[in-house]
Amino acid sequence: MASLLLAGSALALPPHTPVPGGIALIDLGSDRQPAPSAQWGEQPLAVVRDNGRWIALLGIPLDTLPGELEIRSFFGSTASDHSVAIRPHNYPEQRLTIKDQRKVDPDPDDLARIAREKAHTEAIKAKFSKDRPDTVLHAPADGRLSSRFGLRRIFNGQPRNPHNGLDFAAPTGAPVRAPAAGTVLDTGEYFFNGNTVFIDHGQGLISAYMHLSRIDVREGQRLARGDRIGAVGATGRSTGPHLHWTVILNNTAVNPELLLKRP
Repeated sequence: MASLLLAGSALALPPHTPVPGGIALIDLGSDRQPAPSAQWGEQPLAVVRDNGRWIALLGIPLDTLPGELEIRSFFGSTASDHSVAIRPHNYPEQRLTIKDQRKVDPDPDDLARIAREKAHTEAIKAKFSKDRPDTVLHAPADGRLSSRFGLRRIFNGQPRNPHNGLDFAAPTGAPVRAPAAGTVLDTGEYFFNGNTVFIDHGQGLISAYMHLSRIDVREGQRLARGDRIGAVGATGRSTGPHLHWTVILNNTAVNPELLLKRP
């Protein structure tokens, strides 16, 4: 069984971070061969070229326990297995107060809506297009990071899902821009997330922008890096104006800071 993990990364790739919420980089072989494919279970993985090698990118779910994950690669009909050792990582706790109690304890009608929206967004996050992604993302908004990825969240004293993105503190109406080229997968208004835009950057790399005060793009629209997609707001479950930015890789929310352009 092959176990070819990169100890570091090239400038164009995120760092090898094999922890829950992280990204593992897996060396599949020389790029003198045609591009391989790779998958984790039934989930296809992004494969990019870097320094003469083919590299698979594996997004690791936040609830993953320490241990080994197995992926499989294919050069034509030849299959190879690769093992990734997942390390433990503890994220801090964050306590928040939500004024609208319905956003913490939804009523039955709200729960039905939430279930419909969850099914819809799960289908969006599972999309996998053939375009090779740009793995260097620019910050989608100006402002300080007010809440980081992975925080174990307590709303009004009640444990809830961990924070699956980055929050940028910015005033209502501040511009939100595409961090890289892509295609708008979906726009909509959601119970928890408010006005939301999803962008497909290729091969399962998808980004989402939540709590927007306005949406300036439409489904299917092609975007270049820096194109305006909307404006910061406080729609949905929010304690105030900010942008919540989620980055998804192989249907898994990963830490966006791993992909952010370094100064």
